[in-house]
Amino acid sequence: MILGVSEWLSGKLGWKVGIIRLAFLVSVFALGTGLGLYLILWVVKMFSK
Repeated sequence: MILGVSEWLSGKLGWKVGIIRLAFLVSVFALGTGLGLYLILWVVKMFSK
């Protein structure tokens, strides 16, 4: 939502944006790895254009 990662990833995977956002939220609160994964995917998104 902030950097466009969820929308970009939903286009790549064919999943709904809401499911991906929910997965990021769960991984942030439950596992603590969601923020790092989100930033890594943002970097990948920036260089994959």
